Amino acid sequence: MRRRSAFLLLALALFFSSCVTKDDHRILVSVADQRLALYHKEKLLGRYPISTSRFGLGDRPGSRGTPLGKLEVAKMIGDGAPLGAVFKSRRRTGEVLRPDAPGRDPIVTRIIWLKGLEPQNKHAFARCIYIHGTPEERNVGHPASFGCVRMRSMDVLTVFNAIGVGATVDIIPGSLPGSQQQTALIPKAQPANAPIVGPPPPPPEPQTIAAAVSAPR
Repeated sequence: MRRRSAFLLLALALFFSSCVTKDDHRILVSVADQRLALYHKEKLLGRYPISTSRFGLGDRPGSRGTPLGKLEVAKMIGDGAPLGAVFKSRRRTGEVLRPDAPGRDPIVTRIIWLKGLEPQNKHAFARCIYIHGTPEERNVGHPASFGCVRMRSMDVLTVFNAIGVGATVDIIPGSLPGSQQQTALIPKAQPANAPIVGPPPPPPEPQTIAAAVSAPR
């Protein structure tokens, strides 16, 4: 009887463990672009400006660097909190800040806590590396954090609501896919010796040439 009960419990455990699936969302963070791309499987859902560390890259404890490589979402904190809600030690303080509140730089709105999956980012969880909201939205788009990935409150809320625990996060030093294509759309300046298209300009009228005075720039 005991053997049958043990077998039944084991079968139930295997059944429920097989029902647990990874989140199909994927986050790609580009340090070069200071942008985050959100995907569902292979479909791009959106791109958002972010801020990685002002101290550069790395995972050494105390370095304040942003770790590179493959990570995953380990915990999600702040569901239901208003935009600008302040967190200290991952707990709400009750304070709510508006964007770019003077003299304030706490974690706000949402916390997406990351866990490293590779040797190069194995300390990420213990270092409390998050994707989180910042009130310093004026600095988003430039390296400004102390190791985490900062986002504007509305953007981190969008990402938070789309993903779940287990979503993969890749932090890369290079550009996001498609960035080079966007750059290629910008017209290139023609070289000085390029042929002039169209009729030639009329000859200049005779005039006295004055000495040129350079203006400050």
